[in-house]
Amino acid sequence: MSGLAAWLTASLGTAPRDLTVYERALTHGSHGDADYQRLEFLGDRVLGLVIAQWLYQAYPNDKEGQLSARFNNLVRGETCAQVARALRVQPHLRLGKQARDDGAFESDNVLGDVTEALIGALLLDHGLAAAESFIRTQWAGYLSGQAAAPRHPKSALQEWAAAHNRKPPVYTVTDRTGPGHAPRFTVSVSLGSAGEARAQGSSKQEAETAAASALLEKLGG
Repeated sequence: MSGLAAWLTASLGTAPRDLTVYERALTHGSHGDADYQRLEFLGDRVLGLVIAQWLYQAYPNDKEGQLSARFNNLVRGETCAQVARALRVQPHLRLGKQARDDGAFESDNVLGDVTEALIGALLLDHGLAAAESFIRTQWAGYLSGQAAAPRHPKSALQEWAAAHNRKPPVYTVTDRTGPGHAPRFTVSVSLGSAGEARAQGSSKQEAETAAASALLEKLGG
């Protein structure tokens, strides 16, 4: 068994039958070969379906809004990237030289996309039951750690503004650096005289979320 096949067997819980589909799932567009984007599209939908059904069963008393908050936290790119890091995906990524030099190995965008692509590959290779088993295994800790439905930082900041008779927070992209496949966004968020904060992220959404968290911390929650 090759090193990749052995890693896939340990990580996915089943031995690969078609190694090429997993190689594609690990291939970034900068590599020049067929990349993971189509598999990412497929895996994203499978992840959403499995998580939605899981939450529906696990939290029978939650309302739709609470389930949505839990769902968004579990399927966001940062969570998928954390799963990739736990599996030690990085040594198996197939990246072009420039992407390697730019640090794409540690990009939340790349790692999150690859996790979804691997789910898509697993679906094609072994079917929905295998993909669901992998998701339930890798996401169990994230789901069980949610005693209450989490509030997204941007929602929490908007609620703080409303509760204190403030205008809604204003988000502004103040800088963008890095190449197209591994960008870094700097975003500031302001609540007028109540305060402001700035943060960075690998996507505009990630930076806005981080900035909202930073401002909430300044405001005391």
